[in-house]
Amino acid sequence: MDRDDAFHAGERELQERFDSARLADRVADVTLHDFISDRDRAFIEARDMFFLATSDADGNLDCSYKGGEPGFVRVLNEQTLAFPSFDGNGMFMSSGNILTHPKVGMLFIDWEHGWRTRVNGSASIHFEHPLMAEFPEAQFIVEVRVERVFPNCPRYIHRMELVERSKYVPKAGCETPEAEWKDSFEDALPAAQQARRAAKRSGQQ
Repeated sequence: MDRDDAFHAGERELQERFDSARLADRVADVTLHDFISDRDRAFIEARDMFFLATSDADGNLDCSYKGGEPGFVRVLNEQTLAFPSFDGNGMFMSSGNILTHPKVGMLFIDWEHGWRTRVNGSASIHFEHPLMAEFPEAQFIVEVRVERVFPNCPRYIHRMELVERSKYVPKAGCETPEAEWKDSFEDALPAAQQARRAAKRSGQQ
């Protein structure tokens, strides 16, 4: 990656203040790249969660947690990755931002071994996509065209161990339980969800 593209004026201003421009340039030369390497792919596809940063057209920011089974983020090629969007609270804050401003930031963390990788790029939403068949209950697939990959310093990562993966992640051949909080919003749920819940209650009677 060209050094001229690695840092903007604000970053350079602080690098000069703290005499870290030489270090920043050296780290960028060694670590920053604009493609997904084999090592990046193995790391990303082993994760069961990541943080997604998005922005609307006016620069208002949002950061959300995305979770699934290991491998729910797929590397399609060295320039593209993809992940499913599952049922949520109906607000579509991250995906709505993508429709108006496609730039995204993704942060993948291995909490047990202490490593992290950032991926920045431009995202797009696909209601028809080959991966839809592989992710039960996915509403659509998000593709990210990779622009920058940055495996960076892990020293402040707190070591944590997995206790349990969420039972709400959709799985093939398994009925996904309803989120309990939806009971309080029954009359406002999408019509299809209301009908499904009503049919289930009727079947239990």
